[in-house]
Amino acid sequence: MKALILNSGMGSRMGDITKIHPKCMTEISSKETILSHQLKLLYMAGVRDVVITTGLFNESLMDYCLSLGLRLNYQFVHNPLYESTNYIYSIYLARKCLEDDILLMHGDLVFTEHVLESILNFQASCMAVSTTLPLPEKDFKAVVEGNRIKKIGISYFEDAYAAQPLYKLLKRDWELWLRRMERYCEENRRSCYAENAFNEISDECHLFMLDVQNELCNEIDTLDDLESVKKRMEGEF
Repeated sequence: MKALILNSGMGSRMGDITKIHPKCMTEISSKETILSHQLKLLYMAGVRDVVITTGLFNESLMDYCLSLGLRLNYQFVHNPLYESTNYIYSIYLARKCLEDDILLMHGDLVFTEHVLESILNFQASCMAVSTTLPLPEKDFKAVVEGNRIKKIGISYFEDAYAAQPLYKLLKRDWELWLRRMERYCEENRRSCYAENAFNEISDECHLFMLDVQNELCNEIDTLDDLESVKKRMEGEF
């Protein structure tokens, strides 16, 4: 099992914070940043191999990871086109590092130890969704049939649940998705979501929902998101 953390985005909705460091290095408590929180939970869960994609602030992100002193095996993959491409292209650049079961997460995602354990212990490929939270207007939703995820995107509202970019992908399912992402990138479709490629092969890729309900599992896209997560961190950790 390898963890893949996507950190090549610009984080432009965070204002001045992301002018001085990548969004993943934003503090969410007096002791933690988003990234340190993710990496420490991965280490505690026994995940040792971590692939991190980078964009702006490439060097400072690498130095920061090493400064944490965690005994993790890092592979850093830089996306030099971070300003004009989406994370589908970062995954494409990292593809030769990803020949295993994959734990995929966005670099601005904050979650609990229990959520991570639940994902890792799930017996099939899965994605974190919530059947209890309201559907977000501008964030990911997952269309679910039975327990299978059939579509992932921003524009889906019917038969959908709020979804977060935290996946466990068994090698078979990951390879199906990765091959389709490769096709997208080689056809110069590099500015869309990786989930667009998934939606084309969802009948073959057996991805199930893992219902995290009201547990902390949230992306930080805006300053309001940051304040909300900080408050929840104070109550849960």
